[in-house]
Amino acid sequence: MERRVFLRNSAFAAAVGTSACTGSESGGAGTPKLLITSGEHPLAEMLADRLSGNYDVLLTSRNAIESKHPSQQCELDHEASTDQLVSDVDAIVHVAEPLPDDDMHQQIDHCTRRTYNLLLAAANAGVRKAVYVNTLEVMTAYGPEFVVDERWQPKPQLTGPTLPKHLGEYTCREFARVGKLPIVSLRLGTVVPSDQVSGNPMAVAAEDVAQAVRRALEMEVEDTGSSLSRWAVLHISSGSPQARFDSNRANSVLGYEPAHQG
Repeated sequence: MERRVFLRNSAFAAAVGTSACTGSESGGAGTPKLLITSGEHPLAEMLADRLSGNYDVLLTSRNAIESKHPSQQCELDHEASTDQLVSDVDAIVHVAEPLPDDDMHQQIDHCTRRTYNLLLAAANAGVRKAVYVNTLEVMTAYGPEFVVDERWQPKPQLTGPTLPKHLGEYTCREFARVGKLPIVSLRLGTVVPSDQVSGNPMAVAAEDVAQAVRRALEMEVEDTGSSLSRWAVLHISSGSPQARFDSNRANSVLGYEPAHQG
């Protein structure tokens, strides 16, 4: 596939450099290796905590970070450092969160160009699957009187974080459709601690997010109507009757069952 040219924080924080890759090495021979991006973000750390029992987790970040998990600093540029980062990775969870001080141009660049670089390197390295972490905010422009599912077209705001995240999902979709790498996009509600889900129709518990990501990683990819194709979009919410966006498709495809309903 020819390399295309693409355009160049969340409330979850309450719930829980250089172009070369540098950092600690990851061990665990025989255990599938999982790369989680945006290691600076609390969501990435939470996922690392909850998935480390099944995977040999490696965090990557644009800035140097301190974590109990192995980490490598990498700009995700189109160069050997990104190739090296994914060289022995089984799967990727692309949290795709820009840095807090990134302007809109930098946010779009992070979610498009860097996403493309990561996926291209992953496909060339034989990575099995990627999970892209998006937000249900890309769907909130529809009025509350509508029942909106994954078949509806996103309507991201032209300012703020939803546009970069939407463009990142678009990048993943086009990449997956040419058959380079199976990708699942999970559009998450507002990630909060489990005791803050009740009464918030946009909320989803952190542990339910981790469940959805784990199930997306474990689902076998088949080219049939009963399982995941090479590209899938799923809404991940609390499953509350008052939720604006239900998780029925995630339940039928992944077996996702949120433990904390609003």
